[in-house]
Amino acid sequence: MYFRGPAVGLAFCTLYLGFHFTNKYVLSILKFTYPTLFQGWQTLVGGVLLHVWWKLGWVEINCSSRTDIVSWLPASALFVGIIYAGSRALSRLQSSYTRTCSVILLLVSAGCLPIHDSQFDIDGYIWAVIHLVCSGCYRVFQKSQKSSLLSDLDQQYINYFFSVVLLAFASHPTGDLVSALEFPFLYFYTFHTGCCASGVLGFLLMLLSVKLRSSNSPAQHHSWSFLAKVLTAVISLFVFEISMNVPLTMCFLACSLGEALLVFAARTGA
Repeated sequence: MYFRGPAVGLAFCTLYLGFHFTNKYVLSILKFTYPTLFQGWQTLVGGVLLHVWWKLGWVEINCSSRTDIVSWLPASALFVGIIYAGSRALSRLQSSYTRTCSVILLLVSAGCLPIHDSQFDIDGYIWAVIHLVCSGCYRVFQKSQKSSLLSDLDQQYINYFFSVVLLAFASHPTGDLVSALEFPFLYFYTFHTGCCASGVLGFLLMLLSVKLRSSNSPAQHHSWSFLAKVLTAVISLFVFEISMNVPLTMCFLACSLGEALLVFAARTGA
């Protein structure tokens, strides 16, 4: 990805917005609620494209060590949990002092959100919690493997193909494979376009995420991620049907403030 300086961050925000809106459209608007198939498709596209880019010499991947690959498989299993639970949730929902305050705000806003959500769906929130737990465990495992020779792209390469295999085997026991045959928009071009766009956008977003982390400081990376999340949340209010009320608005504002405090803490080292 030949972006430099702020262009990397702006491209990241654009792809972040496009990727999540495309997923929301397929999962919530069209109601394609078969995550083993949808996430399997996304990881298949990502894995194939990453493999092609590697063979063309556009990215560098080094997965020759079997020991490193095997040691990373627990993280790949958590990655499957992240994308599967996130897909389920998206289809149903719409230490220092500074860091402590930010975490408290995030927890309070998250705790109050289900109470004031007029579109409350218990299954959606359960999957959201599973998504967050898997994400947290993945980050912890990733930091514990700093001595590993696997780069970010190596790790993602393993994640993609592990996910494809696991989700392919899980598609029949979960009933997704059979149920998808009765999906009303199965032969509609809007569904096909959304699926293709989600796969390609997800791959490009992954590449830009790696580029953003490698070419910027952690504080700058947090800042761009925060901007992408805020833009996506604000614009979604005008694109998707969301029932807002005052308490729900306060929850979102508190969550945004908590995220902002995390960015501030990263910049100041507080």
